[in-house]
Amino acid sequence: MRAIRLFLCKNEKSGNTNFETEAIMEKINCATSNCEHNIKGVCLAGVISIGENAKCLSRIKRDGGALAQNFADVEAGEDVFDKDLESLVQCSAEECAFNNNGLCANAQIDVRDTAFSTKCKTYLKK
Repeated sequence: MRAIRLFLCKNEKSGNTNFETEAIMEKINCATSNCEHNIKGVCLAGVISIGENAKCLSRIKRDGGALAQNFADVEAGEDVFDKDLESLVQCSAEECAFNNNGLCANAQIDVRDTAFSTKCKTYLKK
């Protein structure tokens, strides 16, 4: 089931009131080998940005590299996933079929390393 938040917004200039929605990402599967947000293959960032060409702009390299990633995965307890993880994915990939006014409308995405960057592999060209 897809979660949507609904906000009531008032335009200060016109005085008009309207509703705005925000799509909540259920899960971000992350297979990058070196990112602060990745724990056991799940992205724990609250908000991530996907840029043109589906590049993940939110990736933050760990100081200790891939070895530090392995230690973080081992140290993380299973209870890290006991709570519902909600993320918001801002998307600038205008040609992606899941881009809905700058937000990803898919229920989950897969992010993986490529030869030169980390990319959203759920990207689907319109």
